[in-house]
Amino acid sequence: MIEFDNVRKCYNGRAVIDGLSLRLKKGQITVIIGSSGSGKSTTLKMTNRLEDHDGGYIRFAGQEIKSFKVEDLRRRMGYAIQSNGLFPHWTVAENIATVPRLLKWDKARIERRVDELLDMLGLAPAQYRQRLPHQLSGGQQQRVGVARAMAADPEILLMDEPFGALDPVTRAAMQQEVRRIHRLFGKTVLLITHDIDEALYLADHLILMNHGAIEQQGSPMEILRAPRNDFVRDFIGREDIGVKQLALQTVASRMRSGLVDPAAPAISGDLSLKQAMSHFLTLGVEHLNVLDADNAPAGSLLFTDLLTPVGTARNG
Repeated sequence: MIEFDNVRKCYNGRAVIDGLSLRLKKGQITVIIGSSGSGKSTTLKMTNRLEDHDGGYIRFAGQEIKSFKVEDLRRRMGYAIQSNGLFPHWTVAENIATVPRLLKWDKARIERRVDELLDMLGLAPAQYRQRLPHQLSGGQQQRVGVARAMAADPEILLMDEPFGALDPVTRAAMQQEVRRIHRLFGKTVLLITHDIDEALYLADHLILMNHGAIEQQGSPMEILRAPRNDFVRDFIGREDIGVKQLALQTVASRMRSGLVDPAAPAISGDLSLKQAMSHFLTLGVEHLNVLDADNAPAGSLLFTDLLTPVGTARNG
């Protein structure tokens, strides 16, 4: 869907992006991570021409992005940022309707879309559509920012450090929201973050940048299992790589099917193995029953199952 081919970007004669080549696949969440100055935000801004590239090619749907009118390109790409960028004197409904109004949607269609998005993001339309941004919490403002980015059903959603200003609890909830939106709509998402745990949780495809170039890319598990060099190993956290691997697998993936202990506590199969480890340690047990989507016992998990190699499934 989006392809960077030997892209270069300079500021004051100095290259901050040099020879960047990458491909964003349709329907995936691609996360670019890196420290400050790595070029990750510049890469995102070149995608919708907030910054123009100086060399190479960036193609969207097979077409060089400089061949698009800027306004046409941006209407096909939703954009959510850390500060949410809401217009302070516009209501929630007016903020969400920004792009549909530019596209001259009729009033009834806009109102339906606003209500649909508010419902989807857990903000009751009757309660929130007429509120002003300062009447919302930080997490609610961020939800409205995401709704505005989604309003015109864009082909790709760009997110630049969207949750960086939120408290940890709200941030975790918004990460889950992005995952839920992605499951519902299958949108192509490009997200920038400096938080490795956020990147590992959200990414289908993870790109680690350093000084304007790609150090390593692949699935989160591929990078955790085989860091390319010391920079990658240090960035992802060499001391807790094993725990991060547990966070990427579900309890159901290690469950012993059909084995249930009536006296053991129960947990959902949707939880991560990292969350299961916390339950084992908090409860002081070595055996947990596993519940399926209907909250029926489906099997069990032993503490020792967490010690088997990543990628190993236990059945019976």
